[in-house]
Amino acid sequence: MSIPSAVKSTPIAGRQQLVDYLAAGEKPREAWRIGTEHEKFGFRTDDLRPPAYEGERGIRALLEGIAAQHGWEIAREGELPVALIRDKANITLEPAGQLELSGAPLETIHQTCSEVNAHLAEVRSIADGMGLGFLGMGFQPKWSREQMPWMPKGRYRIMRQYMPRVGALGLDMMTRTCTVQVNLDFSSEADMIRKFRVSLALQPIATALFADSPFTEGRPNGYQSYRSHIWTDTDADRTGMLDFVFADGFGYERYVDYILDVPMYFSYQDGKYIDLAGQDFKRFMAGELAALPGTRATMKDYADHLTTAFPEVRLKQYLEMRGADGGPWGRLCALPALWVGLLYDDEALDAAWDLVKDFTHAERHALRDGVPKHALKLPFRGGSVRDLAREALKIAAHGLKRRARLNAGGADERIFLQPLIEIVEANQTPAERKLELFHGAWGGSVDPVFREFAY
Repeated sequence: MSIPSAVKSTPIAGRQQLVDYLAAGEKPREAWRIGTEHEKFGFRTDDLRPPAYEGERGIRALLEGIAAQHGWEIAREGELPVALIRDKANITLEPAGQLELSGAPLETIHQTCSEVNAHLAEVRSIADGMGLGFLGMGFQPKWSREQMPWMPKGRYRIMRQYMPRVGALGLDMMTRTCTVQVNLDFSSEADMIRKFRVSLALQPIATALFADSPFTEGRPNGYQSYRSHIWTDTDADRTGMLDFVFADGFGYERYVDYILDVPMYFSYQDGKYIDLAGQDFKRFMAGELAALPGTRATMKDYADHLTTAFPEVRLKQYLEMRGADGGPWGRLCALPALWVGLLYDDEALDAAWDLVKDFTHAERHALRDGVPKHALKLPFRGGSVRDLAREALKIAAHGLKRRARLNAGGADERIFLQPLIEIVEANQTPAERKLELFHGAWGGSVDPVFREFAY
């Protein structure tokens, strides 16, 4: 989600206030919720091109149509609609018009899946009449960076100018990637640490299971998750595996130290984004920025700044799992199933930690670096990532069984793991399946993906 924070503009009195903000996310188990977010590429059904912001078939018209027909409140930047808000959920725009649902915090994956299904139905109810479709994949399969539109958001204007200074692929990350992620709660600092370590170590397994970005500009790109590879050359100051998470003494304070070292993008002041790209948040706290003389950072600025770090797992007042490519409806429900099964049951969390606790620094990085290209077939300790994925899915399934959250038909949340189990048993990722079609039935064209894999 990339709309301004709703946190109050309380002045920052000191570093402990920043630590306390993260700690305020602690919740008792009965209050733990599941927040699922997913992005998708829009395309015009006649020529497959991404829709611009303006125009009869533009993203603005789509947002206004959804708001009018389905009771969403429009959020604006200036006079321009840039997001929709309803019932603790929101629909936002990524830089090239990718449409994102940031779902409400819900109790079960059954509810999450119903929310996703209802959202896609609402989008289709407007998009169909506009000749628009939506595709879930990790990377735009057909169009070049130069052919992608830009949304008129101040945050993205600043990032667009800054990204080329710090990495070669940042603009591709902004315009040509889509992800699905899940946001999960913790009960204490110790619980956060344990969940952070397990999820960070296993994030490459999620990347492998969800790998679905094998094409660039109509041709195979040599990767299964090119989206994941893109993050390795986006901005080293704000991405990566966060090795300090596994060090003795890690906790809220150490994460605050990391965030304070992440260069700034902006401050949102009086309805406008002020360009502070590359500047030091600590100097902002001291009121020493030339662009905002005498202005000291507030807690709202801090909450916004937390959203500008992009590690594989991100801490705000909850933990965000960020390793998966976007995909079709079934896999949107599978991601929260995987992580809820692993992290929301104590026995499963213990088993998951046993699985990863002796991974070395070199092994964690070898998994992160190798999975974008090799996915499940990446060798690991005499076996492969497929073996790790199979074990992680078994642990998650047991965790979901013990949660015993049933739907109206009496099925528990394990049903949502089935797409991932099928991927592991077939030893074929979504990317490999699309490559097989590309070299076979699709006759060397990616165009059929927009028809066969659209929502």
